[in-house]
Amino acid sequence: MSHRRPSAPTSHVIATPGHGNGYAERLLEGARHIEVQILGDAHGALTHLWERDCSAQRRHQKLVEIAPAPELPAHVRTALVSAAVRLARAAHYTGLGTFEFLVRGEEFHFIEANPRLQVEHTVTEEVTGVDLVAVQLRLAAGESLASLGLAGPPDPPRGFAVQARVNAEVTEADGTVRPSSGRLTRFDVPTGPGIRVDTAVRAGAEVGVRHDALLAKVVAHIPHGGWQAACARARRALGEFAIEGVRTSVPLLRAVLAQPGFWSHTGFVERHLPELLPEESSVAAGWADGTVGAPLSGTVLSFAVAPGDVVRSGQQLLVLEAMKMEHVVRAPGSGVVRAVHARVGDTVSEGRALVELDVTDDDPRQDGGIPAVDLDAVRPDLAEVMRRHTFGLDEHRRGAVAKRHASGRRTARENIEDLCDEGSFTEFGALAIAAQRRRRSLEDLIRATPADGMVTGTGRVNGEPCVVMSYDYTVLAGTQGLQNHRKTDRMLQIAEERRLPVVLFAEGGGGRPGDTDGISVSGLELTTFHQMGRLSGLVPLIGIASGRCFAGNAALLGCCDVVIATPEATIGMGGPAMIEGGGLGVFRPEEVGPLSVQVPNGVVDVAAADEAEAVEVARRYLSYFQGTRTAWETPDQRLLRHAVPENRRRAYEVRTVIEALADTGSVLELRRAFGVGVVTSLARIEGRPMGLIANNPGHLGGALDRDAADKTARFLQLCDAFGLPVVSLCDTPGFMVGPDAERTATVRHFARMFVTGANLRVPLVSLVLRKAYGLGAMAMMGGSTRAPLACAAWPTGEFGGMGLEGAVRLGYRRELAAIRDPEERARAFEERVAELYEQGKAVNAAAALDIDAVIDPADSRRWVLAALDGWEGPRDAPGRGFVDTW
Repeated sequence: MSHRRPSAPTSHVIATPGHGNGYAERLLEGARHIEVQILGDAHGALTHLWERDCSAQRRHQKLVEIAPAPELPAHVRTALVSAAVRLARAAHYTGLGTFEFLVRGEEFHFIEANPRLQVEHTVTEEVTGVDLVAVQLRLAAGESLASLGLAGPPDPPRGFAVQARVNAEVTEADGTVRPSSGRLTRFDVPTGPGIRVDTAVRAGAEVGVRHDALLAKVVAHIPHGGWQAACARARRALGEFAIEGVRTSVPLLRAVLAQPGFWSHTGFVERHLPELLPEESSVAAGWADGTVGAPLSGTVLSFAVAPGDVVRSGQQLLVLEAMKMEHVVRAPGSGVVRAVHARVGDTVSEGRALVELDVTDDDPRQDGGIPAVDLDAVRPDLAEVMRRHTFGLDEHRRGAVAKRHASGRRTARENIEDLCDEGSFTEFGALAIAAQRRRRSLEDLIRATPADGMVTGTGRVNGEPCVVMSYDYTVLAGTQGLQNHRKTDRMLQIAEERRLPVVLFAEGGGGRPGDTDGISVSGLELTTFHQMGRLSGLVPLIGIASGRCFAGNAALLGCCDVVIATPEATIGMGGPAMIEGGGLGVFRPEEVGPLSVQVPNGVVDVAAADEAEAVEVARRYLSYFQGTRTAWETPDQRLLRHAVPENRRRAYEVRTVIEALADTGSVLELRRAFGVGVVTSLARIEGRPMGLIANNPGHLGGALDRDAADKTARFLQLCDAFGLPVVSLCDTPGFMVGPDAERTATVRHFARMFVTGANLRVPLVSLVLRKAYGLGAMAMMGGSTRAPLACAAWPTGEFGGMGLEGAVRLGYRRELAAIRDPEERARAFEERVAELYEQGKAVNAAAALDIDAVIDPADSRRWVLAALDGWEGPRDAPGRGFVDTW
């Protein structure tokens, strides 16, 4: 993993329970920065030219480099070079490159590769005799390493070489580095055996402050000595370097080279900086005997005073420009201007006298040179921003708000305010306007299309952060425009990066044809729907439909894990205009996907009475993914002993069992009117959130049909994606059979329960309330009574390969047919059923170890929690790719 910060080199993708993958960095302190020089040609040949040590750094900027790395154990050097070569070969590397590592003892980590010539290439050239500049150019021209005489293992390095970077700068004791500028009045480079100076500077050159100024690289080479001798030679050469006109890093470099082990780790220089800096390295530029000096090197932009002017403490004297920034120089005290020592356009060095004052009696330290300001004043730039924001607020759009309220509806901002914890919503993209500047004036767009019809931002829901997005139907009918697509993409990116849930208020008419400012032909390159789909299974997605929700808005709604809708909602992949345009007829919006259609067909998970209830349901739904609650209440568990009738054929309301088993008020049922043969609910037991599935004996005797199988499989995916354990309450005679059932593709739909159950990462705890027959019961328990983490039954439980009555009819067909008396035949039938029931009673199934236990129904909560004790989240890193929208 490439990383530029030497203190944190190693990066890892890790599994975080219930939240998918996370990103972590390992802090590696006391490490050296060592890099390997790699060469590769277009024919696949690779070689290396050993390594360099670049550990002498200040604020992650290299100061001194050494080749080869001092006191590096031979086996570490071999392993390091080998790793660099393997990396280069895996990348099919060609040309010149540097592969950089952090090394601590025998441990090393790759941090980055630089596919180019490095500043410190000089030391490698000195110890290998290879001209790397020429080699880089010739490799780029297509020559081979063999033709360059570089094929095969390189010769051992010849001694040691040290490079010191001489910059025009001043280093403060706190590590701050400021550029130094001016005209070089002297620039005499050192010479002599083993000394090389790379520079393009000469005396008389102007050194500016608009960029970092590398004046020269001083390189010392000892062919037959150690690294200590090479450092001593470099230090002597720096002492002979005569530079006047600007201040340089030479004193710091000489001090570093004199320190034993200055290359021992990347933090050495900064740790010892105060003792390395000479006393004269920092000159205070300011108030001295009435003289105001330049606080930094720069160019004089303007003067605000002239000789004879009276100035007060804190008053502006002049403005300097340095590094493209303007710096105001103020009077440290009061006085009369005696002289001005520079002109506009002059480049001045740090500390140079600029203004002389005859000082008055004012204390120059009384206010620190900071002028007083009106804290309540609003500058024009801020006033413009505040004005622009007001156009999107409800109080500014009273007509639209009144119309909305007259229809019994709330505004987008009112819904968001109700959803988010008080004061926690932070809006993103509030100043966006519709992309229609080619057809409308800017002022019109600002007033009429605030936020481009979509309010987006982050807030807290139940105390936890969340992304919130709401189309605003009062602006262009909540349609999807160019800018609100960009806003949506931004918020979905934030949701993915921060692993935040998303709540989407999806009211709107789909794509907007009136935007004119884009360059797209079709709009099909939009990434919004792709990004929304990527979030499935990664973070909880909640969609709220109130009013008309068509086309693109409906597509985003359909991507959500849960869809909450109000009575007036109409949801469709095409609105009336699109339907009519396709020649499919003329319809009113209310006829396209009303709740009377979308609730029983499973599109809507929860039907709410109004927007306020829809928001409350969204808050409740999110709470199941926000951890365990410490406060909870429970019904009297003895009620469970009487929940299942003694008459094994008597239907009962399984929701009564669910409500009694779960914490009081903690059950949220999803898709109640769809696939009614199974109840799917989110619930809590002792504050712990979990999913709960249960057969419904009131529908088809609890048998599983196509819709019930789809509903259950999808609910299991939802729980698995977000780390919710599942409790299964089984009471089923099996699955639906017959020609009518097979016309619904039952084989495929029913099998989804087996595939999903077999791949759950979360635990499944099964309680058999009464009937557990055949494949239907196995599907409710993840595929087998051995699949759940724990599988128990109530005393009313009964087990078998198929329903008892069906088993008698099939198994005893001939015997029953031989009995001519109908009453005697019925009596024989019941006797056989009773025999099978006695054989398949829960206590017998437990005795045969088909199940784990038969429990008192009043102990059900304790049994479930005991089974889950110690389980915190999925153990394997890969999560489910997505939650099936159906």
